[in-house]
Amino acid sequence: MDNSRSGSKEKIDEVDLDEVLPVIGEFGRYQKLLLWLVCLPACIPCGFGAFNQLFMSDTPPYWCAEPQLSNFTVAQRRQIYEQSNVTQVKKGCMRYAVNWTEVLMFSEIPRNFEQLVNESWSLEKCNSWEYDTSLVKSSIVIDFDLVCENDIYPTVGLAALNLGGPIGVYFFGVLNDRIGRRKSYFLCLATLITGSLLTASAMNFWWWATSRVIVGLTIPAVYQIPFIISLELVGPNYRSFITVMTCMFYTLGLVLLSGITYFVRDWVYLTLATSTPFILYFIYWWFLPESPRWLLAKGRIEEALKILETLAMVNGTILPESFKQKLKQKMMMQRTLSEEKRLKEGPGVLALCRTPNMRLKTILITFNWFANDMVYIGLSYYGPALGENPYLSFLLSSVVEVPSSLVCWLLMDRWGRRWPLCLAMTLSGISCIITVTLPPDAVITTLVLFLFSKFTISASFLIIYPFAGELYPTPLRGVGIGTSAYIAGLGLVLIPFINYLGRENLVLPLLIMGILSVIGGITGLRLPETLHYKLPQTVEEGEEFGKNWSVTDCINCVPKRPPEHSNSYEDLTERLEMSPTTETTALASGSARPKFTRQQSTMETPLDSSGVVKMTCWF
Repeated sequence: MDNSRSGSKEKIDEVDLDEVLPVIGEFGRYQKLLLWLVCLPACIPCGFGAFNQLFMSDTPPYWCAEPQLSNFTVAQRRQIYEQSNVTQVKKGCMRYAVNWTEVLMFSEIPRNFEQLVNESWSLEKCNSWEYDTSLVKSSIVIDFDLVCENDIYPTVGLAALNLGGPIGVYFFGVLNDRIGRRKSYFLCLATLITGSLLTASAMNFWWWATSRVIVGLTIPAVYQIPFIISLELVGPNYRSFITVMTCMFYTLGLVLLSGITYFVRDWVYLTLATSTPFILYFIYWWFLPESPRWLLAKGRIEEALKILETLAMVNGTILPESFKQKLKQKMMMQRTLSEEKRLKEGPGVLALCRTPNMRLKTILITFNWFANDMVYIGLSYYGPALGENPYLSFLLSSVVEVPSSLVCWLLMDRWGRRWPLCLAMTLSGISCIITVTLPPDAVITTLVLFLFSKFTISASFLIIYPFAGELYPTPLRGVGIGTSAYIAGLGLVLIPFINYLGRENLVLPLLIMGILSVIGGITGLRLPETLHYKLPQTVEEGEEFGKNWSVTDCINCVPKRPPEHSNSYEDLTERLEMSPTTETTALASGSARPKFTRQQSTMETPLDSSGVVKMTCWF
């Protein structure tokens, strides 16, 4: 009797949405409409909120304001600034104590002031400044006088934005799992818009910086939630396609941002233009469904069935009655408290470092993720500073991510993960380092090398997530990726200060990022290749995977398929591929199930035990 109940219980617990999606449509009309019209456009606000700040804090040419020259036009005062050092000493932060009444006796309109300057004159600090507003009409630098001893404040603002990221991912990650994806997204969107409105109304720098922390809480959560909904509504064979398309729409958002910043040169209007249009997204409240996977994981079977029936109807299929019966039986069977505790308990963060091979892989994965985060975000921040036109530079640095994602997607199926990751990071680092050897006037060459570096680091950024997901064993996959990504995310607080060094030396931040990228690429070769291999299902298997790493294995650029007789997790029959009759026969005969789960796609998405994507995995 107990065995019968146990077998029935096991069969019911095996109910999985991936079993029914091929029947009702893995990527049918319902998913396509939802993807193209709702989920992908919902990813665009992330890029706007993350990078519009670069153009809010533009620093135009400036010089000391001189009250005694108030009768002159701005063009005439600019002429004085350009022709002499009278009002431009120590980069516009000091000025000579000039008696302008005496100076103006020589000419009604000052000319040739360099002949009048006496270096024995005393110096004094500037109390106020004038700015060249021919290119930048308004910025927080102009409005709040963030120059000279206050010129680090825009960098502090970027750090404040990045500080909100890890906090927001944890907060919205908890909400995402407790109240659902749908409500979490609209709460996240409301937070982003509120923070942006507070930004636009800022009367001083600290008000502005605090509002940027609020905006930072939503980045990248506002991107992750619709992405997760998309992943959970399609079959396993389409997850890699969803991943690449989401990256494309994110890049599209950056391209749109470059156009908006070109036409809107006032920071207040720019803030409003890149946030308030997303109020229209609240119309999605009537169209964006809750994730049926999340509903099933929470035991809300009827709501999940209603969504699945709608999905099947739009796709022109029918939800199988057998699947409905399994779900209803599962809803009626209540787990005991001891079973619930056993299912919820699992290895913690310490398990990542408990054994030598797992510890080494965790360190290497985390360092590579850290390097990718730092270099990718650092280059994105650095783009507008290169070239003669900051708007064009930012546009080009965004556009190069499109071919990068496509090339990376193709290479991962042929060359695996390890060597493409190594080559991408190393080439990105080398191109950054080469800029150190260029003369200061080689602006175009520096821009070309920068774009190549951005192209390659974008590719490695796309590789590191699935690579990490395949290296961590199933019980540690969520906590492993979450820990590595969280540590890497904290490094983003540092990158604005590294870019701040570029004020004195344009190539210095590129040198730092280049060295970091090269080290990350080389150390990544120590990680075992995962292409053609099964995903480790237990902590013990995770420790064994890659334990026999050798230099010979590393030299092989194109990974070979491991022999079938070896313990290589290769091509084992998957339960979902077995017919119900075959599966029942196999269970009755007592045959062991495969210990490893086959990779469903090039970029497999780690799921928890309920088949639900954990948001913290996508930080």
